[in-house]
Amino acid sequence: MNDLMTGLSAEISVTVTESDTAAKWGSGLVSVFSTPALVGLMEAAAVKALEGHLPEGQTTVGGHIDIHHLAATPVGMKVRARAELGVMDGRKLTFQIEAWDEVEKIGEAMHERFVIDKEKFIAKTQAKSKSK
Repeated sequence: MNDLMTGLSAEISVTVTESDTAAKWGSGLVSVFSTPALVGLMEAAAVKALEGHLPEGQTTVGGHIDIHHLAATPVGMKVRARAELGVMDGRKLTFQIEAWDEVEKIGEAMHERFVIDKEKFIAKTQAKSKSK
């Protein structure tokens, strides 16, 4: 089924663990929710918004994210991200994403994903390993 349309949205939440921290990811030296983990949460919300809306055999891959990590979140606190599809331009889908912890807004992003044929994408990627 291909019923992509602007306004599709989804929200995803997690509880921050030590494996999500800047100290663990190497993106800082403190035990707070890391920017790489925030990026992953935001991308997951965008992927979830597309569930059931792409034709059989198609999926999306991330191509660009412009993120502002606005506030720190401690281990043990819940965080959530909400993605909304704002612009469709051929295969390029642009999402606006916001994230919050239990106290405040912690991030916002513009995220571009590209619709791909899953089998062709995997075959092309695998061919890279044969060319080295």
